[in-house]
Amino acid sequence: MTLRGEVRLQGVEAIRALLDARHIDLANRVRPSADMMGSRGEALDDDAARREARTLLTLMAGERLYDPIRSGDIRALCLTREIVAAANPLADAVLALQALGGTPIAQAGTDAQRARWLDAICSGRVMAAFAMTEPDAGSDVAAMRTSARQDGSGWVIDGDKHLISNAGIADVYVVFAVTTAGAGRRGLSAFLVPAETGGLTFAGPQLLAAPHPLGRIRFESCHVPPDALLGDMNGGFKVGMMALDALRPSVGAAACGMAARALVIAMAHATSRQQFGAPLATFQITREKIGRLATELEAARLLVYRAAWRRDTEHGRITLEAAMAKSFATEAAQRIVDEAVQIAGGIGVLVGHPVERLYRAVRALRIYEGTTEIQRLIIADQLLELVDG
Repeated sequence: MTLRGEVRLQGVEAIRALLDARHIDLANRVRPSADMMGSRGEALDDDAARREARTLLTLMAGERLYDPIRSGDIRALCLTREIVAAANPLADAVLALQALGGTPIAQAGTDAQRARWLDAICSGRVMAAFAMTEPDAGSDVAAMRTSARQDGSGWVIDGDKHLISNAGIADVYVVFAVTTAGAGRRGLSAFLVPAETGGLTFAGPQLLAAPHPLGRIRFESCHVPPDALLGDMNGGFKVGMMALDALRPSVGAAACGMAARALVIAMAHATSRQQFGAPLATFQITREKIGRLATELEAARLLVYRAAWRRDTEHGRITLEAAMAKSFATEAAQRIVDEAVQIAGGIGVLVGHPVERLYRAVRALRIYEGTTEIQRLIIADQLLELVDG
């Protein structure tokens, strides 16, 4: 079923002022690719998700969906993630991790590092992972315990990481470790660690409600050469935050994609489902929900693409705009998907129903790459700095 509101909810018309002509062409090219990935269905367990993630890695490379990572075009990345996430949340996760692995290399890598890794990531020959989180260091990166010490012929890394997407299937990890003890975030460095490096092991999966290759990795006397250092020594926090600052709008874009699809499904159900002798869509309470949710979605998309537009056109930090976009869009998406389940009623909580799948998938976006609460603290800090200045 095609709804008149679907074009407004999922098309580019509402955000056209923030896009260039190439972005309109990109959206038209990506949609058929995303539809193809959406037709693949959902992996049912962790093993299947790991196999499917590798398959999707290659499929998306063939469709040139990693091009925005290479070009650094954040609006293009946001559009791609929004469209892909609506069709296949696991494919979006794969795309997100390629961006999280490739962007630090593009921003802070040496010519040799970019030559070795960036093209391989953007062509899908290499699967990337971003290894920052630890059991005792999530939002508080200064609590990180994984360490890297110089041994005269490189670096030796020891420690544990958890909640790492692509753990166990990635080909290269961007790893953050303490290189100056007691210096907090100013004592962190970033390293590029190939998966086959001795001393790096996959310590087991961690299962999400929505199948996703997540898990723990361990470093035990893991030796890497001097050129594994990404950026400056003790500059790892800057490397990580520069990448997250650029990519956070795309998390909001993925959330918008999931929310838009859920709302379209809910609208289709409301127009066809009869209750008490009339379609659900004729009831005022249903119409109020649709009006409120559509407004939240449009506001979220505008915040996302405003942040991405500023990054693309001014080429500076977008800490404030990115935090606003990520926090608002992911929270709005959670509400929209939840209400879509409510409109769908009993079938909306059946395993495998499209809105049930989206309900499981959207929840993690409020947490990863900086929780909503942390984003709001960032917003306050940025605004108060302006007042103090």
